[in-house]
Amino acid sequence: QVQLVESGGDLVQAGGSLRLSCVVSGSTYPVGVMGWYRQGPGNQRELVAAIWRGGLTDYADSVKGRFTISRDNAKNTVYLQMNTLQPEDTAVYYCKARIFRQDYWGQGTQVTVSS
Repeated sequence: QVQLVESGGDLVQAGGSLRLSCVVSGSTYPVGVMGWYRQGPGNQRELVAAIWRGGLTDYADSVKGRFTISRDNAKNTVYLQMNTLQPEDTAVYYCKARIFRQDYWGQGTQVTVSS
């Protein structure tokens, strides 16, 4: 019943920007920590950024200074602003939400950065 709907993935040139969005619906309980993960071809899924309800954030070293995660608790929505994109950022980006000790995942959205 809980659903995570992602949007914003696209093809972009190196140096460009994208903004990803993820909306959580159908939750009976408050949404806890939310985050973005990514997985490139042949690679393991890795944490990109996470954000707690109070605004505390955590970023992978590879995206610090370029990406910004934010959330709107009233709308159960998390965002990822991605600037100065590089070809190494090419991956499927997945949204995750913690709800009452359970993790829920979105279907993923493709981000492709051309060199």
